[in-house]
Amino acid sequence: MGNDQELERLRRLRERQLTDRDPLVKQRQFQRATTAREKKLGKQTYSLGKMWKDIPHVWRGFFYGLVLGTLVLIVLPLLWSSPWAIPSAIIALVVITIFGVVVGRAIGMRENIKNLIR
Repeated sequence: MGNDQELERLRRLRERQLTDRDPLVKQRQFQRATTAREKKLGKQTYSLGKMWKDIPHVWRGFFYGLVLGTLVLIVLPLLWSSPWAIPSAIIALVVITIFGVVVGRAIGMRENIKNLIR
């Protein structure tokens, strides 16, 4: 009876050692962990607001300046009936766009300095 228990203990020990060396066990553990991580990341949605925040401030400033300058280009000739209205609006478009880039760059630099201070 003691011999049977010893044989059974040795058999279980051998099986445990074989399963510990089995690469499929580690592969299954890796797949389980990877699947859990993917499910966790899959729940996070990438919205338009997050996408907009990922764009550098310089480009956002350029876009804001371009939109505002385009509005000036459309509205100024309607309000000012002169042959100089369209050239003035084009100059305003360029100036406002450059101003938007400069402001965007300043905001970006401020954010970088904030991140470095933390």
